[in-house]
This record gives sequence, structure tokens and C-alpha cells, in this order.
Amino acid sequence: MLAGGYPADMLSFDGVVYVGLYYGALALTAYALVDALIRPASGYVAAGKLTKPAWAAITGLAVVVVFLQGPMSFLGLPAIIAAVVYLVDVRPAVRGLRRGGTGW
Repeated sequence: MLAGGYPADMLSFDGVVYVGLYYGALALTAYALVDALIRPASGYVAAGKLTKPAWAAITGLAVVVVFLQGPMSFLGLPAIIAAVVYLVDVRPAVRGLRRGGTGW
């Protein structure tokens, strides 16, 4: 143990990179979950995507997996991929839809 209670291997380059990946993946999946929760449910159906509860469950499970197992685990990589699919495919489709009439 070094000063501050950190193990010696956590201060190595590999340890710093892993910690950065962990918090980056956790932030990415948490952002996807929050975004999935704030979008209106009708937008998912109108865009032809899975329903809001389905995407909320997928992204919520991704947060839990990354938090408990880390981003480089057997289930961590698919969890990150699911969050990225939401952010690059579903989010723009749902976000592009307008509420209500024609906007006049």
C-alpha cells in the first residue's frame, strides 16, 4: 500500500487507463439511461424503435453491468455496445420527432 491507501498497481499506467475506461464507460451508460428516461414514450413508437420501457431496461442493465463488472468484462463490452447503439441510432430518431402539430 502506498500513501492514500492506493495499492501500488493502481498507480501504474495500466491501472490509470483502466480507471479512466471504467468511469468513462459508467458515464456513457448512465447518460444513455437518463436520456432514454426523459424522451417521450410516443417518440419511440413513432420512430419505429423498441418501446421506451425496453430501452430504459437495456440501458439500465448496461449501467448495472458496467458498475458491477467493469467495462472490460464478458458482459461489460456488450453493455457498452448497447448504450452506444441507443446513443447513435435510437436517440437521434426519437429526438428528431416534434411534439404536436406542424410547428406553425
